[in-house]
Amino acid sequence: MKYGFSKTTDYTFEQAIAKVTEELKKEGFGVLTTIDVKETLKKKIDVDFKKYTILGACNPKLAHGGLQAEEELGLLLPCNVIVYEKNDKTIVSVFDPQIMTLVIENPNIKPIAEEVKNKLQRVLEAV
Repeated sequence: MKYGFSKTTDYTFEQAIAKVTEELKKEGFGVLTTIDVKETLKKKIDVDFKKYTILGACNPKLAHGGLQAEEELGLLLPCNVIVYEKNDKTIVSVFDPQIMTLVIENPNIKPIAEEVKNKLQRVLEAV
């Protein structure tokens, strides 16, 4: 099952994180959490891993609407965006929020998921 959209960029890892964050802001998202997977794995279990960061993105207006429609939606929030290195390239991937509509049987979630998807796809296109 495909559950996201990816793009290989010409940015360095650090530039990609900055650009993604900037583009998320343009679409009304803030980054609530930043998880440096490489650092965390080294610190917690002493293994080396590639540069890999998970950004927990949230659009407050859309999150509020979603939570009003489906109280348990918080289990699937925030929308994750990942930036990582692979074969000397930087990859940016965004979660497809329409996947939520496959597990939540609430038709009121569908238009919200569609709007979030459109915004995240614009972010990815701009990177």
